[in-house]
Amino acid sequence: MSDVVTGDAVVLGLQPARLPSRALSVLIDLVVVLAAYLLVSLGLAVATASLDEAAVMAVSIASFLLILVGAPIAVETLSHGRSLGKLACGLRVVRDDGGPIRFRHALVRGAMGVVEILMTFGVVACVASLVSERGRRLGDVFAGTLVVRERIPAARALVVPPPPPWLVGRFAGLDLSAVPESLWLEIRQYLTRARDLDPAVGRRLAERLADELVARTGTPPPPGVPADAYLAGVVAERQTREARRAFGSAGVAGMPGVAGVPGVGGAVGAVGMPAPGFAPPVAPSTVAPPAAAPVVASPVADGREPTAPATGFAPPA
Repeated sequence: MSDVVTGDAVVLGLQPARLPSRALSVLIDLVVVLAAYLLVSLGLAVATASLDEAAVMAVSIASFLLILVGAPIAVETLSHGRSLGKLACGLRVVRDDGGPIRFRHALVRGAMGVVEILMTFGVVACVASLVSERGRRLGDVFAGTLVVRERIPAARALVVPPPPPWLVGRFAGLDLSAVPESLWLEIRQYLTRARDLDPAVGRRLAERLADELVARTGTPPPPGVPADAYLAGVVAERQTREARRAFGSAGVAGMPGVAGVPGVGGAVGAVGMPAPGFAPPVAPSTVAPPAAAPVVASPVADGREPTAPATGFAPPA
């Protein structure tokens, strides 16, 4: 895993991409972009055949900048760091703190890519990636980004611990529409690494993330709920809503590990024990015995002939 950390000493579970996978993704992107550039150039050559040489040169420069430079920048911005080549190789561009990139990051990477990839045929990018500890090229260094692997073995995947049972379902009415993806990413990374942090550092980080979450949702946590338990409960509620939208209510009911279903009723996460004032429901210690069946007198004991029990069916006359 990567040694990328945030300012609050949270280790991010990121695995930097190495040179072979990055080179393959860049090659795929270059093939697609160059094919599009050739097709557009042929079309422009036919369309500008009647223009003078200066106009043709201006159109050629504009098409070069728009397709070979502008298109990759637009794709990385709109896809949050996943171009066609990176999608095929299971890679993604993220910020140094693990958050999604924005236009300024893609712009710096694209501008530097013209120099270190197109103009030098990738030699500068390869040398910089080999020298860098995390495989970053110059565009990543200046933009403050990192190319990481999205596809990792399931055994390495870090699972967000479930919330305490007494918090399941308490945030069903919370409005989560204003919470950005970057904040969800920080909260998930904190919850998966909470046990590895110093207790004091983890407490401060949990309180900061809880304050940001409250500012986005407009609803403070219930009194007495610790910040880490509050974060775990809200993340579990978001996962429940996403599963409900994807699979429906019937699919969520049979999924263990989703908050609000019987599969996690007895699971206690690594975020703490119940706070004062919030006691989990206690199952009744005794169960009422079933009512005694009515006693029916036996016909033999009464001296009468035994008759067949009534079945509700009358034979034809």
